[in-house]
Amino acid sequence: MFGIVGWGAYVPQFRIRVDEIARVWGREPREITDGLGVSEKAVANYDEDTATISVEAARNALRRGQVNSKKIAAVFVGSESHPYVIKPTAATVVEAIGASPYLTAGDLEFACKAGTAGMQACLGMAKSGMVEYGMTIGTDTAQGRPGDALEYTAASGGAAFIVGAKPAAEIIDTCSYTTDTPDFWRREGAEYPSHGGRFTGEPAYFKHVVECTKQLLSKTGTSVKDIDQVIFHMPNAKFPSRAAKLLGIPPEKMERGLVVKSIGNTYSGSSLLGLARVLDQAKPGETILVTSFGSGAGSDSFLLKTTKEIAGLAERAPTTQSYIDRKKYLDYAVYAKIRRKIKHE
Repeated sequence: MFGIVGWGAYVPQFRIRVDEIARVWGREPREITDGLGVSEKAVANYDEDTATISVEAARNALRRGQVNSKKIAAVFVGSESHPYVIKPTAATVVEAIGASPYLTAGDLEFACKAGTAGMQACLGMAKSGMVEYGMTIGTDTAQGRPGDALEYTAASGGAAFIVGAKPAAEIIDTCSYTTDTPDFWRREGAEYPSHGGRFTGEPAYFKHVVECTKQLLSKTGTSVKDIDQVIFHMPNAKFPSRAAKLLGIPPEKMERGLVVKSIGNTYSGSSLLGLARVLDQAKPGETILVTSFGSGAGSDSFLLKTTKEIAGLAERAPTTQSYIDRKKYLDYAVYAKIRRKIKHE
């Protein structure tokens, strides 16, 4: 039996309200908040980036799983906002957590599903006997051009997961669905991403999330009524709720993992932070479905079953909710300053 042995989250304390961004750009605040289902988003400070968020989440995962960092034999960091174009974030994490240098490490990119791709890699390596434990991290300090629709939700945060034997949550099965659908992109050297507007919904998000989820349910012989909690990638609160409706999933099975409402879209950290919050509150015997989405475009789906090992784990490290509740509000001027949106010579 292999799956999630430990997990950890980290969300920066700074927040900016969506209506504050709308005020600056002359938009009707209610139009934005009602349209997205998001009230505020988490903002990384000057001294926070994908590397620092990854390290904090990784340390929490080690603490919760009570795993010796020297036994971590693979580390993958999924993000589209790595601090360096050439220099792996994973190497920084390895050094910071005190893992052995005799391990596999690397950075992954696939828009918002890079962290779940790492989870599949860790699962395969653990099941094959290549490693005792692997760690995958999904983290971003997401970018949004000033005034663009993305700016209202592009947020900062991430989660780390340790995969190995004797898990707190067994990964029963996983599958993926990938096509060349250019709904969202950022060219080399470009500071902000571009997107296809409404095109990002129908042929991109909904097609991939729904098809990948259907594939997993069919592959495992599972029905919606067998599942206790569902987490989908959360670009906003409306998309995952609509995807759930298309699949016949009741809203109450989505609510626990719907963290986007209060922290925004953390991109590679989105579905994984939702999973972390669900696991924080889970009891043995719960069935959990997770489907990520990354523009470009693809989805990864996982079916998990919590075990008796999960009892008492949540209290060993700060919970996802504790980070969500810890907040300090910014006005747009300070937000623009610390996110380096103000340019000068």
